[in-house]
Amino acid sequence: MGGLPTENTSSALALPALQPNQGSAVTKSDLDTKPKKKICCACPDTKKLRDECIVQHGEDACAKWIEAHKTCLRAEGFNI
Repeated sequence: MGGLPTENTSSALALPALQPNQGSAVTKSDLDTKPKKKICCACPDTKKLRDECIVQHGEDACAKWIEAHKTCLRAEGFNI
C-alpha cells in the first residue's frame, strides 16, 4: 500500500510540470506568427518602390516590386 500513494504523488507532480511547458510552446509559436507592426508600417522600403513604380509606369509594369513587397510582408508575419 505504501507504493500506491508514492506513484500517485509522482504522477501528480509530473503532469503539472508538462502542462506549462506545452502552454509556453504554443504561446511562443503564436507570437512568432503574429505581425509585430501594422501592415501600413511594415516594409517601408519596398512599399515606397512599389508605389513609385505604379504611379510612373502602371501596375502591369511593376510586378517585380509588387511581389517584392508581398514577400517582405509575409516575412513580417502577414498573410498576404
